[in-house]
Amino acid sequence: MELLLSWVILSLSVWITAEVLPGFHVKSFGGAFKVAAIYGVFSVLLGWMIWSVLAIATLGIALLFAFLTRWIVAAIILTITDKVSDTLTIDSFGWAMGGAALISLLGTVGEWMLGRAF
Repeated sequence: MELLLSWVILSLSVWITAEVLPGFHVKSFGGAFKVAAIYGVFSVLLGWMIWSVLAIATLGIALLFAFLTRWIVAAIILTITDKVSDTLTIDSFGWAMGGAALISLLGTVGEWMLGRAF
């Protein structure tokens, strides 16, 4: 049940981000659920690998700036999701960075509010 609620929160975060950011587009509200599913799968499968590559490539500096590294990894995964999905369009990597930040913020607030409600 918790996984399903997290998916709904991520879907709402994607949809709100598309409504707020002009360079971040989702075709429909239903498309936000598809984007959230793809993004979630890629985060689980690729997130750790991209994180590791960045940590090695920057000689460990990425570990010192973990928040920034997580933000970049999320933007990369959003960009990959854009490439494989027909429901998401991101105009540039800058918009992917903005989208990653806003989705993260909205998701964190949503999870916190859900935790307070239950």
